[in-house]
Amino acid sequence: MNSQRTDYLLPLEGTSITALPKISLHDHLDGGLRPSTILEIASEIGLETPAGDPESLQAWFDESCDSGDLVDYLKTFDLTIAVMQTPDHLARIAREFVQDLGADGVIYGEIRWAPEQHLTKGLSLDEVVEAVQSGLEAGVEDVRATGQNIRVGQLVSAMRHLDRGLEIAELAVRHRDRGVVGFDIAGPENGFPPSNLKAAFDYLAREYMPRTVHAGEAAGLASIESALFDGRAMRLGHGVRIAEDITLEREDEESSFVALGPIAQWVKDREIALETSPSSNLQTGTIAQWGDEMIDHPFDLLYQLGFNVTVNTDNRLMSNTTLSRELAVLAETFGYDLADLEVFQLNAAAAAFLSIEDREDLTTQILQGFGRS
Repeated sequence: MNSQRTDYLLPLEGTSITALPKISLHDHLDGGLRPSTILEIASEIGLETPAGDPESLQAWFDESCDSGDLVDYLKTFDLTIAVMQTPDHLARIAREFVQDLGADGVIYGEIRWAPEQHLTKGLSLDEVVEAVQSGLEAGVEDVRATGQNIRVGQLVSAMRHLDRGLEIAELAVRHRDRGVVGFDIAGPENGFPPSNLKAAFDYLAREYMPRTVHAGEAAGLASIESALFDGRAMRLGHGVRIAEDITLEREDEESSFVALGPIAQWVKDREIALETSPSSNLQTGTIAQWGDEMIDHPFDLLYQLGFNVTVNTDNRLMSNTTLSRELAVLAETFGYDLADLEVFQLNAAAAAFLSIEDREDLTTQILQGFGRS
């Protein structure tokens, strides 16, 4: 076990954010590899890499992912996916992924990935899901051996620009009692609305399979609307561009009020969780219409208006981040305190794709960890 803990402290209070119990709902397996592991597997399979040591490779990811464009950002995944094509490599990467979550104080993580991207060595869809599950289970045992508590689940993603949506939906349902907790669609958002995968979403609804949909990242309100009504999304992957449906209206020079459009009102009233990933949103230009610094992110606006916001990493490698770091950045930017961070974790617990009993257990762990009970 090679994971290392990095402590992030809450500004002013000095509380260790890393030590607090946390929940991760939006975290991509192929975006969370260790640079050292990429290099080791690449050497084993004869794959050329853009750098020869872990620090330089991380620097390459940092530079490549700061383009301000989601499509350019996604190109870096060619390298990570290339080293995730055999059962042993998939299991190793999944195991280390959980170890790193545990080192960051995560008590529940939903790990999303697209099985259809891992078939170049002749594996079947079922075989790659089983390989990842074996690694996740080994990682859970590793973390528990350190005295920490963690549980994880797979979110099986279909690539929205390809034509395997129904097949991947059936795969998710087939493994629902063997580690898979939900379904997602990922990949380029512009031009590929959730309505293109109608057959898959109809099937998932009939099978009572939980669904989260990437929407409101590279595309705006139309994508969110399609996720809600074509995809029947229970959560929105990122979803930050819901802020496009919020307007500030002035009555006079001294008073103003906020007006929600119909889509924003629906998302707020239904308490549909927004899986925000602040650092990633800056890198991909998701918030470009509001600015290019964290203070410009609509996260705080959404939080203050009562939206069900959660905090996530998206891709820990590409953003060189952890969940604790994301929380620390938000706290420093917007002046959040321990109570605010607790709200974000309680929101995530309530939105987890688990039974109500398991969600209540997560809530209890959070309350205890934050010193509330």
